[in-house]
Amino acid sequence: MKHLHVTCAIIERDGLVLAAQRSAAMSLPLKWEFPGGKIDPGETPEECLRRELVEEMGVRVRVGESLPASTHRYPTFTVTLYPFVCSIEAGEIVLHEHAAVSWLPVGELRTLDWAEADLPVIESYIAVSVGVGGAVC
Repeated sequence: MKHLHVTCAIIERDGLVLAAQRSAAMSLPLKWEFPGGKIDPGETPEECLRRELVEEMGVRVRVGESLPASTHRYPTFTVTLYPFVCSIEAGEIVLHEHAAVSWLPVGELRTLDWAEADLPVIESYIAVSVGVGGAVC
C-alpha cells in the first residue's frame, strides 16, 4: 500500500483559521483539509509547505510551530500528515487546485466535512489553542 508523507498548513489570521475544500476532480472530492502537499525527496517539511502554498494558493507563508505528525490509513493508501502553524507573509489567496476556502474561528473547525486524515490534526491544534488561550475562540 502506498504511504504518502504530506505537510499541511494551519494558517492563522485575525483569530481565524484557513480551511480549504478539495475540488471535485481531486481524490477525496469536496472534503475540507488544511492546504499542503507531498514532500519531495530531499525536501524538508518546511520547504515543502512553502513550495506547495505558492503553487496551490499563490501565497508565501511563515512556517511556525509544528504539531504532532498524524498517520491515517485510507482503503487504498496511507498518509502521514506533518502539520505546522503558519501565517501569510505575502500575496493574496488565488485558488489553483481547491474549490473554496473558508476562514473559521477555532471553535467552528469541527463543523466542516473534513478529510479523515485531518481530524487528529484539528484535535491537536484545538488542544494547543485551548492550552494557550484558556478557551476555544
